[in-house]
Amino acid sequence: MTITAAMVKDLREMTGAGMMDCKNALKENDGDIEAAVDWLRTKGLAKAAKKSGRVAAEGLVGVAVGDRKAAIVEVNSETDFVARNATFQDMVRNIAATALDVDGDVERLAAAPYPGSDKSVADYVTEMVGTIGENMSLRRSAGLAVSEGVVASYVHNAAAEGLGKIGVIVALESAGDPQAVAAFGKQIAMHVAAANPLAVSADQVDREVVERERAIYAEQARESGKPENIIEKMVEGRVRKFFQESVLLQQAFVIDTDKTVEQAIAATAEEIGADLAVTAFVRFALGEGIDKDDGDFAAEVAAAVGG
Repeated sequence: MTITAAMVKDLREMTGAGMMDCKNALKENDGDIEAAVDWLRTKGLAKAAKKSGRVAAEGLVGVAVGDRKAAIVEVNSETDFVARNATFQDMVRNIAATALDVDGDVERLAAAPYPGSDKSVADYVTEMVGTIGENMSLRRSAGLAVSEGVVASYVHNAAAEGLGKIGVIVALESAGDPQAVAAFGKQIAMHVAAANPLAVSADQVDREVVERERAIYAEQARESGKPENIIEKMVEGRVRKFFQESVLLQQAFVIDTDKTVEQAIAATAEEIGADLAVTAFVRFALGEGIDKDDGDFAAEVAAAVGG
């Protein structure tokens, strides 16, 4: 029987076993999925499968910095206890370093060789699920690079060097002294961690987001009984305030709130005697957007203790 890529993919999703192990299991069992699952379990290759349904919303954000580039990854685990495990931390650190070589592309990262191993990053994570005993996943990754300048980084609530709960990388284009640019870049990264801007500049904000805000402001003004010509002015004022609160360059700089970030950039450019521009940033906060089903997990633990 011909073993297709789709069959291998399905078996891998069911068991969490490696790609080649799934292919071999299907070959050994003439393409019978159920028999292949049993075969993998017998060989001890599907021991991660029973963990795959558990919500993994803890873990670590890892940052790696190279020459004029940086990468950031999020690797999740079920509990913060595992995030404090040195083995898990080493894995996240190695995955972040590997992300540098693939420009932060998460699909390429998952398929890339894990350092010092004959497995891919994705397969290594799956193997670690069985070793550590918790569900884990490589959730996302990103990278930034500059042709001239620095990609600075900052990690908040650091568990170890380059690992923590919030990670930020910031691209700064400049021909100025790299050390001075990097020092200022770290301050910008700290600002991004604290202020969580939507974009660098107003023209980078998703138009749908702006129009949704505009519609909300207009409806609020109409409910107050204002005439249309006044409503239009009120809406424009609210949109300007929205940008001041949500756009990096217009936000008050957390290091010196008397300046906007844009003014702080201009002042630093004058200090270093070279043009300076913040062109991009990436901010990962651990577990953001993951639906944590704490109630079910607590019930599961209680049941386990009771049984």
